[in-house]
Amino acid sequence: MWWYTQPVPYFCCVKLLTLFIDFLLKTSLFTACCATALCVATGSLINNGIPPVFSPVHILVFGSTLLVYNAPRLLPGPYGRQRPPHKLKPWYRLSFFAGIIITAMGLWHMPMRMLITSAVLGLLAFAYYLPLLPFKNKKRIRDIGWLKISVLAIVWTTATAILPIVYWQRSLAGYPLEVLIRFVFIFILCVVFDIRDVRTDIKNNIHTLPHTVGIGNSYRLINAGLVVFCALSVAQYVRYPVPQRLVGALLTAVITWGVVQYIRRRPSERAYLVLADGVMLVYAVLVIV
Repeated sequence: MWWYTQPVPYFCCVKLLTLFIDFLLKTSLFTACCATALCVATGSLINNGIPPVFSPVHILVFGSTLLVYNAPRLLPGPYGRQRPPHKLKPWYRLSFFAGIIITAMGLWHMPMRMLITSAVLGLLAFAYYLPLLPFKNKKRIRDIGWLKISVLAIVWTTATAILPIVYWQRSLAGYPLEVLIRFVFIFILCVVFDIRDVRTDIKNNIHTLPHTVGIGNSYRLINAGLVVFCALSVAQYVRYPVPQRLVGALLTAVITWGVVQYIRRRPSERAYLVLADGVMLVYAVLVIV
């Protein structure tokens, strides 16, 4: 067999690489990097160049992503995510507390309006998993299909597009297309993940978009969203003629379409986390470089 001809170190390297990738995915370090990269992408537009990577706003977004995504894995009872294997729990706990520390470091240097915005985002993020909504039947945001996808898209758009604009003391009125582009892009990815979760959501009587309009129409909506994403990117180029941003956006649309088609045929948890989340990192790199 072919594997007997391979040196032992080859298999060790592959195994270590797989474990490292799973560590990045399961602790949401990869997601935090993607969110931070989107912030840098917005900062590069409004600053006419790549902003300092370790600026407080980037530290805040990185830390808060770790905090928000790892907290549900540690919650007791029905409000946590699916119970993780015992061997992974220390890593979730470490990532959670690291997120608290990093978030505090970012908040320490923030002006008051940024603190207020961050507090609202944090409340929405935790209301996604915890029954913080003022309803008698203890509803969470994720239990209301239309609210689930809307809040996710709004929180991610605010954190990765609006926060950098406010932090760098620019007017939001000067960059409406950047905000719209980010919202459409994130909304597309939210639909992708709602398709992944559709069976679980139906079981829990959560009427998400794919449950309401059907899987086929959801994919058509994704395609339409990519067309809108490209149109908005062209419109932004007219206002801010930066060729690499336009080329990067158009390439991202093509890559995202390809990713969606791939995971539609070969769905897996790793494919969703690496590829669907990864297009955010691809977009950020392409529009910056």
